[in-house]
Amino acid sequence: MRERNFLFTSESVSEGHPDKLCDQISDAVLDACLRDDPSSHVACETFTTTGMVLIGGEITTETYVNLQEVVRDVVHRIGYDRAEYGLDYESMAILDTIHSQSADIAQGVNASENQYKEQGAGDQGMMFGYACRETEELMPAPIMYAHKLLMRAAEVRKSSPDSVRNNCGLGWMRPDAKSQVTVEYEGGMPKRIDAIVISHQHNPDTSLEQIAADLKQHVIEPVLGSTGLLDDATKYFINPTGRFVTGGPHGDSGLTGRKIIVDTYGGMGRHGGGAFSGKDPSKVDRSAAYMARYIAKNLVASELCDRCEVELAYAIGVPHPVSVMVDTFETARIPEAKIEALIPRVFDLTPAGLIRDLRLLQPIYERTAAYGHFGHDTFAWEQLDRVPQILAEVK
Repeated sequence: MRERNFLFTSESVSEGHPDKLCDQISDAVLDACLRDDPSSHVACETFTTTGMVLIGGEITTETYVNLQEVVRDVVHRIGYDRAEYGLDYESMAILDTIHSQSADIAQGVNASENQYKEQGAGDQGMMFGYACRETEELMPAPIMYAHKLLMRAAEVRKSSPDSVRNNCGLGWMRPDAKSQVTVEYEGGMPKRIDAIVISHQHNPDTSLEQIAADLKQHVIEPVLGSTGLLDDATKYFINPTGRFVTGGPHGDSGLTGRKIIVDTYGGMGRHGGGAFSGKDPSKVDRSAAYMARYIAKNLVASELCDRCEVELAYAIGVPHPVSVMVDTFETARIPEAKIEALIPRVFDLTPAGLIRDLRLLQPIYERTAAYGHFGHDTFAWEQLDRVPQILAEVK
């Protein structure tokens, strides 16, 4: 653990960011498949640009999904509801290039077809989970605060009635936004917030002065004012280019899976490289990343360590991980080898086991696709229900 003071920065993006729009569409398609057919195999990718959404990938399912309806519902919910935004849920074009999953992949995943007679991993790769004591969610402070700023901004934007959308009150807010929070650490823990960056899309006639005042009063202060980490030296960069009218897919194309650091720990802790959205839980680059977080969070909550990173690695078609690693950054209260040894006794690391224990065949995924997959207590991988078993193992 670093003892010297240092700065660490993480960013988040709003649900209206073009890449996040694509993540939510891909996961909404996944949810629609799982809702009627939990055995669906889905690998759905989305691309968007001005006036258009394209969906591609591989889906094998026994249910019918009205892709037009699913896509338009997501775009409408996010707030792209008029042509001047460059994407309008009613008038946009939707292209579909979906086809079925490869039989070669299915052979390795399906228990009845592979050599182990158990469900195998849907791909090879390594997945990381992370937890620490910096916030009540056991998440790194920079990414958690960056997410919360944009969650609050979305709440404020959507609570402004349509009649005041045209630059009256908070009606200037449009769906696209980004945030960034820089935290100063002392002794390995947050000491203060050094800088806050928010770039928020707005109506063309709104002044920068109004945007800055509104975001400070209605977003920054409600989220961070009670943390005790803001001080007179905290720096604020609000719409630092001076203008952010053209945004969303009209300002920049979007693609599923381009915000993997936003989705996880904001750069604190390692990342295996696999994106999450649009993939059913047989793909371990999603489901095992959730399990790794579940393990890390329960280990920290058990007070075996203050900071924890867990790596799981799999081979395609093989039901058990090829390796399990724990790094506690020199905060462990028992040897790390003992922590690694207890993990398979407490957690079922097979694809079938983690799908069962984390309840991953439910249509929960669209809710994961904005503001991070971790740190929100509505998901099974965020629960602390394995703490008693962990403590029983170390007695």
